[in-house]
Amino acid sequence: MARVKNVEAFCNVCNSVTKMELAGDAKVFDLQNKKWAKCKKCKQMVIIDPTVSAKPEKISVENIETENCQEYSPKKSFSVGDSIYHSTWDDYGKVVAKEVSSNGQNTIKVEFQKLGHKKLIESIL
Repeated sequence: MARVKNVEAFCNVCNSVTKMELAGDAKVFDLQNKKWAKCKKCKQMVIIDPTVSAKPEKISVENIETENCQEYSPKKSFSVGDSIYHSTWDDYGKVVAKEVSSNGQNTIKVEFQKLGHKKLIESIL
């Protein structure tokens, strides 16, 4: 019986670092060193790169330069690493990720100094 190899990797389906069971090579020309893996949390098959660290870099929200912050508005577009100010919550934060929600709406994940991790809408027309 073959041994199953488990690795810790980022699952882009459930958006978390979980244990995954390697299932085989991804045989596509531009996906060298990539492998198919089954997420143990959401049970979905995803392509991962086992050579890349599974731990995402922690973006520091301390010492945010308030004069360089953009004020948050759902009509604006932001990039990962941008500093923002949310006037309703009176809190500063940094954009840590960008996603598209299940209904097709663009969203950003922001790590705030007081409130912690929040998901916000962006680019509403």
